[in-house]
Amino acid sequence: MGERYQVVIIGGGPVGVSLAVELGQRGINVAVVERHREVGRIPKGQGLTHRSLEHFYFWNCVDEIRKARLLPEGYHIGGIIAYNNAMSEYWYDNGKARNKLHPYFFQRNERLPQYLTEEVMRARAAQIPNITFYWEHTVKSVDQDENGVRVGATSEQWPYEDIELVGDYAVGCDGTRSITNAKVGSERHGTDMGKRIVLTVFSAPELNKGFERFGDKTTFLMLNPKNDGAWQFFGRVGVETATFFFHAPVDKDTKPTDTDHILAVMQEAAGFAFDAEFQHVGFWNFAIEVADTYRKGRVFIAGDAAHSHPPYGGHGLNSGLEDVTNLGWKLAAKLQGWGSEALLDTYTEERRPVFLQTGEDVIAGGIARDAEWLRAHNPEVDRADFEAAWALRVEASDEPSDYEVNYQGSSIVINPAGGESGVHGEHVLTARGGHHLAPQTLSSGENVYEALGTGYTLVALDIADEVVADFEQAAAQLHLPLKVIRDTYADSRLEFGSPLLLVRPDQFLAFAGDGSESGAAEILATAAALK
Repeated sequence: MGERYQVVIIGGGPVGVSLAVELGQRGINVAVVERHREVGRIPKGQGLTHRSLEHFYFWNCVDEIRKARLLPEGYHIGGIIAYNNAMSEYWYDNGKARNKLHPYFFQRNERLPQYLTEEVMRARAAQIPNITFYWEHTVKSVDQDENGVRVGATSEQWPYEDIELVGDYAVGCDGTRSITNAKVGSERHGTDMGKRIVLTVFSAPELNKGFERFGDKTTFLMLNPKNDGAWQFFGRVGVETATFFFHAPVDKDTKPTDTDHILAVMQEAAGFAFDAEFQHVGFWNFAIEVADTYRKGRVFIAGDAAHSHPPYGGHGLNSGLEDVTNLGWKLAAKLQGWGSEALLDTYTEERRPVFLQTGEDVIAGGIARDAEWLRAHNPEVDRADFEAAWALRVEASDEPSDYEVNYQGSSIVINPAGGESGVHGEHVLTARGGHHLAPQTLSSGENVYEALGTGYTLVALDIADEVVADFEQAAAQLHLPLKVIRDTYADSRLEFGSPLLLVRPDQFLAFAGDGSESGAAEILATAAALK
């Protein structure tokens, strides 16, 4: 019998380590098995959303994340979109809409390479005594029965010993080639767009100088008509070092050594010649893949093990971190005796539709829509038509994104009825069941986010004592952790639109009402899947 843990995490990348922190802070005994002791230095996953920074706040390392950024203090996070190449007369700032999301989140977004995020999370995990790391170990087997899981691994270093870790549950955070997913047999499906995408990391002072026309922007996206809607994309990594990454479609037989051809593609996208010192050349498959289920018995998958896509829009790492927050509290609830098997099933129920729509509607659908637009509008054929259509794109880019993750259709959300979980929605301050809680200031001057509990939180604004007492009594009977925030229904709190809110441990709303609703026990039982 091997070492015993409550949860064994397979894969110690940013998603796996973040899950360890989420569980470790909740008192769960965790093991993490990871092949690489050192983090990789490819600067992918740079754009961290407002929501991801909320995660880091609750993981007690948001200041460390911000201090780790490579960009100079105050440097612009947004970028530009240009037609054909970066020297085109047709380009616009696409970062304004992102700034309009600030009121809806407790933290602002950030930008730094994924490897720095990973280093911060590893350092945070090292501070939590109930997290054990097995560095330089490769997982070979994942087995389960009604009593638990057994994870077999082999050391990558002499004397190459085999180990077995036993747990109540296992979570595979081991990437697109997940051995965990292979072992549990969850098939992956999605749209294959049939292109080969190059990803390069390089330094180029001449490119830095050429992009001075855009000011302190960090991303540069080109819509070249010949690429069928696929992007050519430069991203800034370091300013003083003139370091960038680039991804774009290339010929299917392109090899890492074909740097002359790759540089020519980069120069085409930039619109001028420049020299580049390559630090990395790799490739992506231009495909969307989503696992059929994120759970098989006692084994779960998260992050790239559950879903993958081309490097578009920063959805990979951010989606993985949201997987972590959704799964983490549910696993802890089950292990601590106040969650059910049905609650664990809601992880797939809530998270799979989100990435299915992200991949198919937002990424693949966006590429198809751009391809159609580029076929319909060509300045060399009809300049007036093109400029009118381009003006509409510029105008639309100033509006906040309708990408709004929500679990409105979840079985553990009380209202509104008839919803559908996914990403199609609207950012509003109004409290809605299944949607993210907007930050508002309490009369104490504290933000509601600073007052939330680690379990369920009841926000009661001018709510009668007997109504609050019903919830407290029901929570005690159901053995649910419940913190109550009492305050007046006034000032900015009126923006909630409802004076009685039940907030889940992941800061999504299970319920919003006015206090006249009966059945506190039923509301709480539904929110915890205890019905």
